[in-house]
Amino acid sequence: MSSIPLKPVELWRPKDISNTEIENFRIKVNKKYNIELENYQQLWQWSVDNIQEFWAEVWDYTKIIYSVPYQQVLEDKPMDQIPAWFLGAKLNFAENLLWCRDKNRVALISTGERRLQTSITYYELYVLVNKLSRALRKMGVNKGDRVGAYISNCSEAVIAMLATTSVGAIWSSTSTDFGVTGVLDRFCQIRPKVLFSVNSIIYNDKEHNHIDKLKIVVEKLKNEGLEKVVVIPFVGKIGEEINDIPLASSWNEFISQGEGTEEEGIQFEQLPFDHPVYILFSSGTTGKPKCLVHRSGLLLQHKKEHILHGNMTKDDIFFYYTTTGWMMWNWLVAGLSVGSSIVLYDGSPFKPSPSTLWELTEKLGITIFGTSAKYIQSLEDAEYKPKRHHNLNKLRMILSTGSPLKSESFDFVYKEIKDDLVLGSITGGTDICSLFAGHNISLPVYRGEIQCICLGMKVEAWNGQGNPVYGQSADLVCTKPFPCMPVYFWNDTPSRDLYRSAYLSTYNEVWYHGDFIFINPNTRGVVMLGRSDGTLNPGGVRFGSAEIYNIIDEYFRKDGVIDSLVVGQKTNINNNEGERVVLFLKMRYKHKCDKELVENIKKKIRDQLSPRHVPTFILSIDDIPYTINGKKVELAVKRIISGEPVIPSGTIANPESLKLYYNIPQLKLKL
Repeated sequence: MSSIPLKPVELWRPKDISNTEIENFRIKVNKKYNIELENYQQLWQWSVDNIQEFWAEVWDYTKIIYSVPYQQVLEDKPMDQIPAWFLGAKLNFAENLLWCRDKNRVALISTGERRLQTSITYYELYVLVNKLSRALRKMGVNKGDRVGAYISNCSEAVIAMLATTSVGAIWSSTSTDFGVTGVLDRFCQIRPKVLFSVNSIIYNDKEHNHIDKLKIVVEKLKNEGLEKVVVIPFVGKIGEEINDIPLASSWNEFISQGEGTEEEGIQFEQLPFDHPVYILFSSGTTGKPKCLVHRSGLLLQHKKEHILHGNMTKDDIFFYYTTTGWMMWNWLVAGLSVGSSIVLYDGSPFKPSPSTLWELTEKLGITIFGTSAKYIQSLEDAEYKPKRHHNLNKLRMILSTGSPLKSESFDFVYKEIKDDLVLGSITGGTDICSLFAGHNISLPVYRGEIQCICLGMKVEAWNGQGNPVYGQSADLVCTKPFPCMPVYFWNDTPSRDLYRSAYLSTYNEVWYHGDFIFINPNTRGVVMLGRSDGTLNPGGVRFGSAEIYNIIDEYFRKDGVIDSLVVGQKTNINNNEGERVVLFLKMRYKHKCDKELVENIKKKIRDQLSPRHVPTFILSIDDIPYTINGKKVELAVKRIISGEPVIPSGTIANPESLKLYYNIPQLKLKL
């Protein structure tokens, strides 16, 4: 039984889709293949039934820039052999983001806490990337080398990424809120030749010196092949402190080494579609993070999502509140490939007040606003209602990801931000650096649902026996290859055993993503229900944690519950392995998790879901662990209360909170 409605409330519907990119694409496909696809669902079905033809059409429609055409779209191999894409093609990732050389069109707008707003045109961006790419070549950076960044979300980060990928090197970044251990857990695995960083940051209205952390990182990495450190004056000027950092130069000093004549354009290294462009990292909340190597052809997926699904054009001003350590930064930067202006913000979104990002939206005329589900919830908790204070006439789309967007947050957006826009709850992950399901300019928005499964992604919900189901909670799988599959894991075996084990071993020859989902058979919308490794399984009934969270958030926030965490505790009583559900509640000041509240919660869960969903224990806790990117840390807590010690990773924003979950008397296992 599930509380998810099969006939959800419609909150928004497009007035006219006749001139949208996705409609033009459908018409083009119909004409070329002499078929009659009438709507999105039929177009999606064609896209997954005709994988090679579909991606060839996306290549042409989104105007991929290449020097050598492809000979074959997809290698003839099963998915678990990780087939190659667009064989024979040669292209450059950075070239596709720098195609616009208009001297006046703004490419980057950079701002943040206590920082002046600056703008860089596409022409200026090209010139700066040209200088930096020359400097990198001069110091010996070649294709396949790694360039790391321990860096804020600033223009220099984008410039450095484009310069890196222009020469065929591989970019990898972490944000400045990562601790030293978290950075070294990542970069010691990939051994960057160059490291970009900043001198200081500002967050929560305070300046935090970054040099001390940087020194420790550099001292370790110089023994792992690091040859150069480039320090950006992010706050104020760079002083003598840089002299204490081995291998260091200032940004201005390093980029000046790439001076040349203006006629000498960027030498874009022409590379195969599958050549590595990014290394991203899994969260690593219970161990060292996996190093996910993404191909240059990831660009094709990003352009499909931005142009076809989001109707993005060169006239859009695209903002995503993100750090450089989250894949949404990579997704944001891909907006350059469309010719849009992208907005880079660094700092707290609530300083000096909850109005901060909305003042920015009004001032810049932001048309696409991206954020996390947690931010929207925090805005609601702060009782800040943007539509009352700001002119948001130009805003046409709000995107949310990071965790499932609750139904109540859908209501808040349409009631208190703007009633005429696309609210795109989107989902994918670092694993694919893109989307499985997401926004769609041509479809209605239903309360609590992601609008659609994305074109070309054969996503299904499979029960534990490998059968597709609708209207039931099940595993997210993708049954056909897609071009944003990672190429490999860094330091994996030649046969990619770690990769296969992570994604391609649960179900034979099928991508198993590790998320629990619900596909509505009526709307074909998607509801995310949590991570599969955090799936609750009491008495053999599998369900996602989000089902419990939705009940708590909808009915019990008024009773002082400000946050919750639900996990399964493994039990082994009389040699019978099992699992019991434990719900932790973080209470507002002066509110208590008393017997009456516990019984009310159990009754509501029993009535709305089923008796099997009712937690064995509902306990008060002082804090709930989150990753730096705002995701609840379920698996680490599950392991702790099941008797397994966990070493906190550098990706947990509040690692001290894990200590609260050890030695809880009620959870002592009686064997």
